[in-house]
Amino acid sequence: MALPDRSTLLKRFELSEYPQPDLLKLKYPVFLCHGYGAIGSVIKSGPLHDPCMEIRGHGVVAIAPNTVPYARIETRAENWVRLIHKFCEEHDYEKVNVIAHSMGGLDMRCALTKMDVSDRVESLTTVATPHHGSSLADLVLKVPELLTEKLSLVFDWFGNNMYPKTKSDALGSLEQLTCSYLKEIFNPEHPDVDDVAYYSYSAAVGKGTEYSINPVLRFQNNHIFEEEGENDAFVSVDSAKWGNHLETVRLSHLSQMHLQMNKESKKIYNRFWQDVLIRLADNGH
Repeated sequence: MALPDRSTLLKRFELSEYPQPDLLKLKYPVFLCHGYGAIGSVIKSGPLHDPCMEIRGHGVVAIAPNTVPYARIETRAENWVRLIHKFCEEHDYEKVNVIAHSMGGLDMRCALTKMDVSDRVESLTTVATPHHGSSLADLVLKVPELLTEKLSLVFDWFGNNMYPKTKSDALGSLEQLTCSYLKEIFNPEHPDVDDVAYYSYSAAVGKGTEYSINPVLRFQNNHIFEEEGENDAFVSVDSAKWGNHLETVRLSHLSQMHLQMNKESKKIYNRFWQDVLIRLADNGH
């Protein structure tokens, strides 16, 4: 029997001179806005805590505060505005680069158009934001009214206990995520503002792609595919496109927040968040 090649065995112990993540430099810090729901907050410090730590790992100043998980866009937008002003004033920053996940992108579009915050925002990057609505929201609202009301009471109770500073409105906010509301009401009333760069990322896994999806999400992934096409189990590719659309990422809606990860999604997750920063840096933000 041939002896194993010692050089091959020892190769695995060879040290990399630079084992840490690449250092990246942005002109302004990153402010992350999370979306609808409280799944991430139950498991972690906040829905976007892990992406925030990923960004900090590249030497970029970043913060990911929490706000009310179930509330209307206008209510959440007011909270983000307050938190952005507070962050800038306390740490002496002129502006921030906002990266908003899911409904957080709608909150920030509302804030930029209707509220006094555009002078504090250099860029808005939305990740899987339902700019044109989600047929999943339409589906949920089609269940019997009694069941919808019962569920909304449970979510409101949950939200009020998680974030008591602001009253929850699970049903009202869900209605604002429907395709008709976004296309017919929200979008016409919230045009992009000047002097803020708008970027977007869409995402797609499961049906119609070569990328796997957690079986728990398969039903809604299939439903959205039949109605809108490729999607991440919550938001379709077409709905997520706004401003300068940069890429369709092969991560589920939950994996974008570092939930339901596997070996395949972990690699894509790391590359994705690094690429977001690289593109912001390349564009002078």
